[in-house]
Amino acid sequence: MFSRLFRSRWAALFWACGILWTAVDVAGYAPAAKPVSADNGGEDALGDAVNNSDLMILANSMRSGG
Repeated sequence: MFSRLFRSRWAALFWACGILWTAVDVAGYAPAAKPVSADNGGEDALGDAVNNSDLMILANSMRSGG
């Protein structure tokens, strides 16, 4: 099946473009990640801003065990 497809360079090129198009369409693409600034902790998994007071609350709850 593929041996006939790859006899023509153009057919192979169109086939490869279709594969790439399908991959981008299915998986999508993500914008470049924003760097973490020094004044905050960045973002959590949901994209909400995390500040130092949030991190201190988390650290204290982990130390106290609950």
